[in-house]
Amino acid sequence: MKLDPYKSKEKYLNWKEKTKEGIQDITKSNSDIIKQYLNDMENGINISTKNVKGSRSYGRLSNLKERMIFFAKKFEELYKINNLIETTEEQLFSFFSDMRNGKIKKVNGSNYMSIDTYAKVFKAFWHWHQKINRKKNIDIKDITLDLDTKQEKPKWVYLTEEQVRKLCNKAKYEYKILIMFLFDTGIRSPTELMNVRISDFYNDFKELNIRDEISKTFGRKIKLMLCSDLIKEYVKENKIKDYLFTLHPSVANRYLKRLAFSVLGDSESLAGKRYNELTMYDFRHVSCCYWLPRYKSESALKYRFGWKKSDKIHYYSELLGMKDTINEDDMFIDNSKTEIEKRLEKAERDKEILTEKVIHIEKQMNKILELVDGLWKKIN
Repeated sequence: MKLDPYKSKEKYLNWKEKTKEGIQDITKSNSDIIKQYLNDMENGINISTKNVKGSRSYGRLSNLKERMIFFAKKFEELYKINNLIETTEEQLFSFFSDMRNGKIKKVNGSNYMSIDTYAKVFKAFWHWHQKINRKKNIDIKDITLDLDTKQEKPKWVYLTEEQVRKLCNKAKYEYKILIMFLFDTGIRSPTELMNVRISDFYNDFKELNIRDEISKTFGRKIKLMLCSDLIKEYVKENKIKDYLFTLHPSVANRYLKRLAFSVLGDSESLAGKRYNELTMYDFRHVSCCYWLPRYKSESALKYRFGWKKSDKIHYYSELLGMKDTINEDDMFIDNSKTEIEKRLEKAERDKEILTEKVIHIEKQMNKILELVDGLWKKIN
């Protein structure tokens, strides 16, 4: 069984039960279309050909639910639209433009972030709307065709290895273990992290099996190079039999923020976020920065982190902490290097032969000197 740290399934199903008669604070038309859309996504029906097939997770459904209700309320308020499918291309582009320039703000007055994510949600909804109508032989114009969904790189907290060690030195024992485990493995948290069991460790805690059923992409077996002994000792001392960590993600993140503030302050890290905003998720970025220069193979690094695409490496590391490691040997291409090595080997062989000849000549000279010396003694 896969643990659900945020209880996404329970929360979504409770919301679904409460809204049987309709979603509050939006029109009935919007309520009906949103519920129909979410129901199809839950069952994996009418998925756009451009999107991944299959039913959506409860975490994803909860996210879609929040975003779709947000669109319904805003479009009703700004454009007097009672049904999202009545949205025009001009209204759609005006809306996202106002989100980007800060004209449309959050309730607390701050600007919206990750506008690309909102755009992708609406785009997916519209493509679903097109698909269900195609089945009725009704052609719907794609008003999202030119919508900007370029990913905005979110800020995160960058830590050096030295800073990670400083945090560990000041952390409570349980959090010291958590920090080193996150730093070493680069595991997704909380989804993969909270599902790690003692039975997932192999070779005397030197290897970890991240099971396929708990991974977002694929299962993998990785080596623990930094925290193996710590985990082994932690499990033994606490007599842990099942799940390695039982901390609630929200509680853990609050502690990490306080710890980072007390140890590193509230200045801005190289990745844009302040140290006092540190969360478990940031350690996936930090781990990538640590392992990137240490792995000889890009495919091996992708395997460790559970990535299918190479662009994730730059997304998570931004090449922070990297340095130029080229040396004189790297200046030779393979063929040239092979030729030089052959010449060096020949020179070494020639030197050995010459040395043997010199030794042989020295031996001969010594014999000649002995004979001359003996003759000289006889003459005298």
